[in-house]
Amino acid sequence: MDDALTVAGVSHAFGTNKALSDVSLSVAKGTFVALLGVNGAGKSTLFNLITRLYDTQSGRIAVCGHDVRAAPTAALRSLGVVFQSRALDPSLTVAQNIVYHGALHGLPRREALARGAAALEGVRMGDRMDARVSKLSGGQARRVEIARALLHRPRLLLCDEATAGLDVQSRAEIVADVHALAAGQGVGVLWATHLIDEVSPEDAVVVLHKGRVCAQGVARAIAGAAGLTEAFLALTREAA
Repeated sequence: MDDALTVAGVSHAFGTNKALSDVSLSVAKGTFVALLGVNGAGKSTLFNLITRLYDTQSGRIAVCGHDVRAAPTAALRSLGVVFQSRALDPSLTVAQNIVYHGALHGLPRREALARGAAALEGVRMGDRMDARVSKLSGGQARRVEIARALLHRPRLLLCDEATAGLDVQSRAEIVADVHALAAGQGVGVLWATHLIDEVSPEDAVVVLHKGRVCAQGVARAIAGAAGLTEAFLALTREAA
């Protein structure tokens, strides 16, 4: 199975409000896919469906070949998530947060710490294991959350507006780190963002607007001569 994530013909509504309409996309293992859309485009709804916070109404979602409805345990075991809202306990150290999260996945303390140390090295936080989370910068805390999400060695990493509220340099560094994790560890990444500068010309990108996929492919090809910003604005105007 080459795909870490398959989304096929997924639609979702809240009453009469249609949040997603016939959305299809895939994320291959070891690749970084940017899910680009303005706030309210449906990105978080899609993530909530993938993670089973919402039940799938129509279409199919599979993580590493496991249907999220038919085999939710296997699907979620293959999945790591970084949500937009912060999820670390600020009163604990990085190590304590790692141990707690590891216990949720059945990892003994020693193994959780060993895996956590390796994951933290991958996001340039290897020297902060004993730091209290409340003393970390926003960017540092985000890196810890990414490392924590990889603790159980998932094959798919979902990042929902993971750089929200961070400065430009921190955002660029985190995006670079996640690209490196995808390539180096063979993890498929679906990176949801409304920030065009987080998308590189070589990235696979899915443009979502008002619940519909209005373009997908390599960013450079979608951008054309006009550039990605102008192409994105044109696509969202056409889909309005």
